[in-house]
Parts: sequence; structure tokens; C-alpha cells
Amino acid sequence: MDTTVGIMRDNVKKVSERGVRLDSLQDKADNLTVSAQGFRRGANRVRKQMWICVIAGITIVLVIVVVPAVVATE
Repeated sequence: MDTTVGIMRDNVKKVSERGVRLDSLQDKADNLTVSAQGFRRGANRVRKQMWICVIAGITIVLVIVVVPAVVATE
């Protein structure tokens, strides 16, 4: 009987420890979700800025090429 009680106490202790580990794992998963959302927003922001830079660069190159050509033909 004492052996059974000892085993049951160990089992209860293990279940309790498992619950603590599961809570910790849930907290880590929640933090990872928040970080992933922040990363996604940052990546979208960088993508938009990249397109703005590309368009600005193309515009500048066109102005550099077209303006001298127009001035030379006059």
C-alpha cells in the first residue's frame, strides 16, 4: 500500500511539473506569434520602401537621360 501511495505521489508531482512546462511552452508560443507578426509588418514596410526606391531610381535615371537628350535636340 505504501508503494502505491508513493507511486501516486510521484505521478501527481510529474503531472504538476508537466502543467508548468506546458504553461511555459504556451507563453513561448505566444511570444513567438507576436514576434512573427512584428516581423511580417516590418517585411511589408521594407518591401514598400524598396519599391519606392526603385521607382525613384528609375525616375532619376530617366531624367538624367531624357533631359540632356531634349536639350541637345533644341
